[in-house]
Amino acid sequence: MRLLVGEVIERADHPIIRKQTLVRVPIRLGEDVFEGGAITNPKRDYLIKSLKAFRLLTEVYGVKYMRCCATSAMREATNREEVRMLVDMESGVHIEVINGQKEADLIVNTFWTQDLLKERSYLYIDVGGGSTELTWLEHGRRVKSASFKVGTVRTLKNKVPLNAWVEMQAFLEDLRAQHGQLVAIGTGGNINRIFKENGNLFGEPLSRDAIQQQRDRIASYSLEDRVKLLRLRPDRADVIIPAADIFLLVMDFADIDEVFVPKVGLADGIIYDLYMKQYGHVRYPKNEPVEA
Repeated sequence: MRLLVGEVIERADHPIIRKQTLVRVPIRLGEDVFEGGAITNPKRDYLIKSLKAFRLLTEVYGVKYMRCCATSAMREATNREEVRMLVDMESGVHIEVINGQKEADLIVNTFWTQDLLKERSYLYIDVGGGSTELTWLEHGRRVKSASFKVGTVRTLKNKVPLNAWVEMQAFLEDLRAQHGQLVAIGTGGNINRIFKENGNLFGEPLSRDAIQQQRDRIASYSLEDRVKLLRLRPDRADVIIPAADIFLLVMDFADIDEVFVPKVGLADGIIYDLYMKQYGHVRYPKNEPVEA
């Protein structure tokens, strides 16, 4: 779980989201859901406590608009409505469970905050704990997207469905056949960290070979040494390897040589969406069905 408090700076061409604070709490609802199907009471209680703390922090920062979104773990939890009602009552925070299509749309919103060539087409790759969202963008509009049950926590738990990789490969090979060489944008905390570990300059693409090299280097350390020597957070140290593997397979399926890493994610997209609805206009993407 993460709380991002952002300040939006208006520019003539596009707004800039300046991060005021980012707070992470390693709840990992997916550890329960991907194995047992439901959120357990201890995890539920951690969730309530965390959202209470988040709500108080938003008051301290004077946040005007707030949105709380839950993704794959909550989507799949058999007791999600029961948990949502209790969380709402106990913490005062309403959880919005978003589907894969909405998650992809919010992530792609970050396109408008970046200094990217707007006339080009891009493949957005977002690897999360429970799912991977792939979105094909043309001139800033979503043309095609899909959400796959391939994620870092799900991989650690050996709970990735057998057909998920086959469906992802077919989706990417079809894109490659239609559009030729693809330009990719990678989002999420793990690819951000790999980008940092590789020493790339901001705006410089990250090559497939560099991801492989950093993946192998980090994997050569024990979990304990990843925290002590590489200074990875404990909740990053275990998932960064499956995240790298997922990125490498996506790039291999689509024959992508390099990926741009703007260091943004779902939370940044949520802030942009909130801002545009209040002060600007909403860029509604083309409506395409999303694969399960």
